[in-house]
Formats: sequence, C-alpha cells, structure tokens
Amino acid sequence: MGLLDGKVAIVTGAGRGIGREDALVLAKEGAKVVVADVGTARNEMTEEKGPADEVVDEIKKAGGEAMASYTNVADFNATKEMIDNTVKEFGELNILVNNAGILRDRMLVNMSEAEWDAIMAVHLKGTFNCTRHAAAYWRKESKEGRDRKGSVINMASDAGLVGNPGQTNYGSAKAGIAAFTVISAAEIGRYGVRVNCIVPMARTRLTTETPGAVGEMMSQKPPEGELDIYDPANTASVIVYLASDEAKDISGRVFHTQGGRIDLMSGWNSVKTIKKEKTSWEASELVNRMKELMEGVEAEDLSQKMMWSIL
Repeated sequence: MGLLDGKVAIVTGAGRGIGREDALVLAKEGAKVVVADVGTARNEMTEEKGPADEVVDEIKKAGGEAMASYTNVADFNATKEMIDNTVKEFGELNILVNNAGILRDRMLVNMSEAEWDAIMAVHLKGTFNCTRHAAAYWRKESKEGRDRKGSVINMASDAGLVGNPGQTNYGSAKAGIAAFTVISAAEIGRYGVRVNCIVPMARTRLTTETPGAVGEMMSQKPPEGELDIYDPANTASVIVYLASDEAKDISGRVFHTQGGRIDLMSGWNSVKTIKKEKTSWEASELVNRMKELMEGVEAEDLSQKMMWSIL
C-alpha cells in the first residue's frame, strides 16, 4: 500500500533533477504519473523528448503506470490539452506538481527583455497555466458531486525569498509563485483543492550554475557514506506527503527543505517599528526617526544572512 494509491499526478519538468525524483517517488507510492517535460535545455529553448520518455520507461520497469507529455508549460492552450489528455487517459487528476524551470541569469543592467520574458513565461505563467486549467477541472468535478481532493505543489526558490544577485528575473518569478500559492489556496479551497509550495535546496542543472556562492556550494558533493543534503531526491518525500490525503488540512503554506530539515516559512514580517499617533508623518520628522528605525540593522547583505540562517 502506498500513500498515493489510485491517484493521478502530473509533474512538469519531470525529465531531470527534482522533477524526475518526484515522478519516480510518486509512482512508487502508487500514483499514475504524467511525466511532463518539453526537453528544453537549461539556457536555450531546444526540445528533446528523450528525458520524459526515459523517466516513463523507468517507472514502467518498476511496475508503475506513466505516460509522457512534451507540453510547453508557457503555452496556455497546450497546458489545457495536457490536463484534458491526462483525464482522458487515466480517468481523473488528483495531483499537480509545478516544477518546470529554466534560467537566464544576467545582472540587471545587462538583462535583455527576452531573458526576462522567458523566465516569467516558464516559471510564473507556467505555474498559472497548469494550475488554472487543473483548478477549472476540479471546480467542474466538485460542482458535479465528485470530490477529487486535488493537491497542487509549486516550486519556489531562495532566490525569490531572500534574493540572489544576477537573478532579478528568476527571483521575481519565484517570489511570485510563493504569493500565487497563498492566494490560489484561498480561492480554490472551496473545491477541495490544496495548494502548497516547496523551496528546495537541491543540486540540479539550475542550482549548480547559479551565480555566486550558491552555485559553488551546490556543485560540491559530500564524502562517500555521508548524507548528501543537496540530493534532489530528498525533496520527493515532502512532495509525496503534501500530495497525500494525510496532508488534507495543509494549504497555502510554503516549506523550505534541505536534506533532513523542513522549515515552515512565513512571509514578510515586521522587524522594527516607529509609530506616530493620530497624524501621519511629515517628511522632515522622518529625517531623524528613520535613522532610529534603521539603527542596529547591520550594513551587511541581509538577504545572504537570512539565506545562511536557514541552512
């Protein structure tokens, strides 16, 4: 008996990295899996069906059920077709893992419009496209008296939660996905659908080439016999749990994962306050009071401090 026996899952970006591990473990736990991967390269829009087909073959050899989809998640109509084909092939849809991603790293002053748009199209719009059509399916099912208990799991990044130089496009998209998770969970919960988000620290094609210390850290592997805290397989168990009925009361949440550690994240929080009663501030008054507000705040890069504090 698996945690996901009888359920049907779509995993985007499932040809490699975290998505591949998710697809394999979802299938191991009893789900029928649509391995969705357009086969695109990390930094160019080539298409290769091989990765999706290989994962499907691996699942089938292990005794599971799977089919490949070569859908470009940035295509609104194509994602609807993917949802429709999944229901046609497997009879229903229960789980959606929005994992597909690319990188177009560049410092802001050198970033092209195309590099910005490509990231938004795959990450933020892709998450919207797939979730939007899956939600429409679940709403229809709910209204017709069939409660599918849908589960959507999105993928964000520390680049979005705390920032990383060279990734204004990627970080902005990932921060948007975290916000999308919270808002969409509030909207579609009425149809029995849960929406959660994972922020994984994992070694993938994307993270090993991330600018700065993060990329260097991800490229290193531990000595043989020690826990590899950046193994992308570490995240898969969290995905399975959130996709299962055991997590029926968890929605609108963001979780950070690294090795055997799971952090429940909370959004922007006030860390210090100045307040004026009855009237608003005059700009001249803020000359000294804003200095008071910032007093004690270290001048070092706070985003990097935050990032390492959760490792």
